[in-house]
Amino acid sequence: MEATITTVNKDGKVWGGGNEPMGASYGKLMMWFFIVSDALTFSGFLAAYGLSRFKFIETWPLPDEVFNHFPFLHGVDAPMYYVALMTFILIFSSVTMVLAVDAGHKMNKSKVAFYMFLTIIGGLIFLGSQAWEWKNFINGSYGAVETKGGSILQFVDADGKRLALSDFAVELPETRERLERSKATWFMNEGSMTTYSLAEVQAGFAARPDILIKTESIQGAGTLPADAHPTLNGNKKKIILNRDASAKFLANGAMVVEGANLIRNEYGNKLFADFFFFITGFHGFHVFTGVLINIIIFFNVILGTYEKRRSYEMVEKVGLYWHFVDLVWVFVFTFFYLV
Repeated sequence: MEATITTVNKDGKVWGGGNEPMGASYGKLMMWFFIVSDALTFSGFLAAYGLSRFKFIETWPLPDEVFNHFPFLHGVDAPMYYVALMTFILIFSSVTMVLAVDAGHKMNKSKVAFYMFLTIIGGLIFLGSQAWEWKNFINGSYGAVETKGGSILQFVDADGKRLALSDFAVELPETRERLERSKATWFMNEGSMTTYSLAEVQAGFAARPDILIKTESIQGAGTLPADAHPTLNGNKKKIILNRDASAKFLANGAMVVEGANLIRNEYGNKLFADFFFFITGFHGFHVFTGVLINIIIFFNVILGTYEKRRSYEMVEKVGLYWHFVDLVWVFVFTFFYLV
């Protein structure tokens, strides 16, 4: 005896095999399938980030020390302010998208176009802000020294204020030449030269007895040699060495590091930069795609395409995608910047 399965939609009617089971169109169902699969992808990336962070917690960069820039406020320590502003702009664009969908339900063409336009502007501002943040992260602001063991050494004054290499490094009468394949073994090639050489940094450090070294280790989490004598900075602070320990660590320096890339990172553990570029770049690609789709929908609204169809369902479908992108950023913001 065969069992018969019937599906009843929200109106109490039995679905007869049409293209809208349970009152949901094919387009909406496919958008939901995409969102679920993409959510699993982002979940995997963030889980990998979380595992790596807790594995290397003692050398993981502190967000307050990395993302402390604000446009037109050069030299001002503004930890997380601009990232918070970016997040607000993206969330506000989600509000305008809700208003556009609501206007579409009411068949109000002018309001749909207006709120879609605001959503596009919000997305473009967010992308521009992310590009500005990437620029600062890649270029760096202070510079550091990487030791032969791969540790990152940063420089501070007697009050614990971060110093840039340009604040104390001296220019030595030495000739620096970038290693190129045309002048070396065929497989050897050196990256772009740093502003100062290791010798210039070491000479400047020796001339300034007030300069100390801040390690990449977090107070209470890392392990330093017995002669390091770290100063106490409380929780969630990097360890600052005394003058003698600072000199010993710097003597073990291998190269100068400026900014961050996939190989080196002046802020701390190299994996931080790898995850930052990959996850925020992957999310930025989603935002960029969403902006392009929104622009296409916006022009269709202006041309009256959906007015002729007597349905603004396309606005609702792209709205689902945009809300998903905003929600993902909330998790990225929490994992990267807050936790």
